[in-house]
Amino acid sequence: MTRARARIWRIAAPLAVAALFLAVWEAAVRLADVQPYVLPGPLLIAKAAWSDGPSLLGSLLVTLRITAAALVAAAAIGGALALLFALSRVVELSLSPYAVALQVTPIVAIAPLIIIWVRQPFLALLVCAWIVAFFPIVANTTLGLNSADRNLIDLFRLYGASRGQTLRYLRMPTALPYFLAGLRISGGLALIGAVVAEFVASTGGSATGLASRIIESSRQLQIAKMFVALFLLSGTGIAIYRLLDLLSHLLLRHWHESAMDEIEE
Repeated sequence: MTRARARIWRIAAPLAVAALFLAVWEAAVRLADVQPYVLPGPLLIAKAAWSDGPSLLGSLLVTLRITAAALVAAAAIGGALALLFALSRVVELSLSPYAVALQVTPIVAIAPLIIIWVRQPFLALLVCAWIVAFFPIVANTTLGLNSADRNLIDLFRLYGASRGQTLRYLRMPTALPYFLAGLRISGGLALIGAVVAEFVASTGGSATGLASRIIESSRQLQIAKMFVALFLLSGTGIAIYRLLDLLSHLLLRHWHESAMDEIEE
């Protein structure tokens, strides 16, 4: 398969599956006479998107601000922490259990405490989203830094390279694909963390993001509007992943096997 045909199939195949799914959904709802407050059809959801879309997009921007800030913070702090782990085994043994503890603790359980302790709403939501997003970057980057070829490390030592030079010219380039893989994972997790934190905060009326619009719609039985909000979240998550995947491809395409173009058959 040529590259041009592969690109066409990459776009056409998912669109065909989506069109078939929506057609079956609409037909099933009409044939079974399902009430709109139980399960609206795609056409009703499209009408809700037309009427409520502008207000939902405004709420989505609030959620995106939190997601973007959390992802940047996770990349900066997670990358710095991974460097510390790579430079000092003692630091890694001292801090890694706490990083794991944050990862395995459900954010729903600790989000209320964070919102109470951190009085500024945006900062509280940012902290919640950051907690969810930072661990994949720490874990992947640490693995990458420790995956440098031992023979090359010995060669660097043979030529008198310092630890800083070895880190800069060998271990960090080796870790870059791992860091970018963690970043792609954390992009979606940051969005999830932001939405979960908004769900908790919205009970007190302090959040204006998309999660609060979902809660508002569910209480008013505006199920079509809820679906619009859910589709916006799904589309945003896909867009974040694709953007980070593109960034990874641009940074790695000239030298790393994972990003090089496939040879045409």
